[in-house]
Amino acid sequence: MTEKEKDMQTESQQAENVNQQVDTENVSAEDAALDKKQQELNEMRDKYLRLVAEFDNFKKRNAKERIELMQTANKEVINALLPVLDDADRAAKQLETSQDINIVKDGVTLVFNKLRSTLQSKGLKAMESMHTEFNADLHEAITEIPAPNEELKGKVMDELEKGYYLNDKLIRHARVVVGK
Repeated sequence: MTEKEKDMQTESQQAENVNQQVDTENVSAEDAALDKKQQELNEMRDKYLRLVAEFDNFKKRNAKERIELMQTANKEVINALLPVLDDADRAAKQLETSQDINIVKDGVTLVFNKLRSTLQSKGLKAMESMHTEFNADLHEAITEIPAPNEELKGKVMDELEKGYYLNDKLIRHARVVVGK
């Protein structure tokens, strides 16, 4: 082997060593990048799982609060009606012992007025239906009767049960008789 061939072989080995070193550096750089991406993926997966768990807890807490609210929603109204119930009990006792019908009548009227005002303070409002146009969204027609004049045709002639709104939302349709 000539000296030139030896130099070429040495250069070839050096080049191969450099290529191996570059390949090793590339592989280690790729491994580092892959490890970094894997770590980011694990962090994102952890965040996702925590977020899903937090949302699930929120849904459970919200459902529990809704059930509690529904169970205690009437408490305020019931507490407001208890004094009316007490007055009704006192009026019932007076009915048994009183001889004066006017006093009993006044007492019962006071109890009814207190009941109405208590319900109104909680948002209950009676519907005015008499001599208004029949509206199927507000009224439930029980029957039709001949109207005494043309003005009352298609209008409410009689109200069998009042309709009611609670905070401007219809909660009971008025049961009415309509003129035809």
